[in-house]
Amino acid sequence: MFKYWSLKKYGTKLLPYLEKRFGKRDFYSASEIRTIVYQQDFNPKYLPLGYILFLDPKAIETTFHNEFPQLNITEYKQEILGYINKKHFQGALKVLQPAS
Repeated sequence: MFKYWSLKKYGTKLLPYLEKRFGKRDFYSASEIRTIVYQQDFNPKYLPLGYILFLDPKAIETTFHNEFPQLNITEYKQEILGYINKKHFQGALKVLQPAS
């Protein structure tokens, strides 16, 4: 239950907070995403999800390597995607879907 609500919060509320604080952009920096996660009481356990959703794709690999070296990005995406598909929720998390 808590996992579902945490993921849903990332998928629906993180972007509005980022836009309000830092302006509308295509991507945000890791420090901007981290700031919102901790200031707005998001579950930091899912910070990698915030990075996947809103960090510049060119910076994702470096950020994951520095902050979450034990985490495989592809496996993490699949795990989150599997969980949200079971719950029939997408929101901003639709970016995790493979392109068809």
